[in-house]
Amino acid sequence: MSIQIRPAQPTDADKAVPLIIDAIGHIANRLTGANEEIVVTERLTELFIRTDNRHSYLNTYIAEINGNAAGIIVLYPGEDAPVLDRNLTNWLMEKGVAAPEIDAESLLGELYIDTVCIDPTFRGQGIGTQLFNFVEELAKQQGYTRLALNVETQKEPALRLYKRLGYEIVSPWTIIGEPFYHMVKMI
Repeated sequence: MSIQIRPAQPTDADKAVPLIIDAIGHIANRLTGANEEIVVTERLTELFIRTDNRHSYLNTYIAEINGNAAGIIVLYPGEDAPVLDRNLTNWLMEKGVAAPEIDAESLLGELYIDTVCIDPTFRGQGIGTQLFNFVEELAKQQGYTRLALNVETQKEPALRLYKRLGYEIVSPWTIIGEPFYHMVKMI
């Protein structure tokens, strides 16, 4: 099984958006200002194709196996988060949607992993670990010493994976009123 990890392109929206929705669940509704699945998908696709928000293709990498999207990882520098989120708020207001307050998810100096998801068909094959290893190398090349992510406190399998990969819980965090752990890996 040969895995290729590459930067996403706008044409990858049909592959990446369902995985982003799978990973972030109901948060997709808040980020798009929609409740109907088709509208959430359409709006997240629009965001993916744009270049100015957290779920842009510019922040996304795709793990492929034989041309199939096996997984995605979305990341960006913590210092970029306020601008990315302000752009998202402005986009929602242009759509006539009362923009929700977008909680800070990262800190300055971190390369923040916003979203990671493996297609259910490919889970359990080490693709997530390969994506995290790829991001670690990318972070080193870009001069980062901290990788960070947030995980819901009740997601025990994810917590175990992140701890196994060297991430440590550094603080409790709240996103949309729900409890998370902010985890960091020093590299």
